[in-house]
Amino acid sequence: MDIRDFFFRYRSYTPIPLALIILYYARPSWPLTLIGFLVILLGESIRFQGVRYAGGVTRTTKVGAPSLCTAGPFARLRNPLYLGNMVMYTGVVLFAGAPNLGAMLLLTWAFFLIQYSLIVSLEEETLVRLFGEEYETYRKHVPALIPRWTPWESPDQRQPQSFRKTLRTEKRTLQNVALILLLIGVRSLL
Repeated sequence: MDIRDFFFRYRSYTPIPLALIILYYARPSWPLTLIGFLVILLGESIRFQGVRYAGGVTRTTKVGAPSLCTAGPFARLRNPLYLGNMVMYTGVVLFAGAPNLGAMLLLTWAFFLIQYSLIVSLEEETLVRLFGEEYETYRKHVPALIPRWTPWESPDQRQPQSFRKTLRTEKRTLQNVALILLLIGVRSLL
């Protein structure tokens, strides 16, 4: 099995060891907890906008896409959901606090940069095969993780899903974030 495929298929579960490390070292403190919560909201808003345009296909365990999404946040960066996840986990680390906060942030970013570089490599290989020159043009104009200042003039005219439908799609992510924040809260009482 290609290691990239492993990380893609199990991307919802591979951060669990990282979450346990964050939880083990958690030492919440008031100002960081508030900042962390706000960073989590920022990350989720990035993810939410991405899911509004890409839809429920983002939950699949099979690499591919029925169509190339280049509208909305995808006109600014190719991987808004991955950026949103990285921002959310940064917020979780800040919310949790730690005696070694800098090291915890570096560990978190290193984990996601490695995981997402493997996943993006596999996804892009597949998207080139599926969409050819259309994807190559998109990739040439839109960065992977650092957003463009102005949106790319995308030929994709799709409209975003409704707030309600997107919320249903994002339900699992929101539940997982709530669970880890609850566990950090419980951990701080011990």
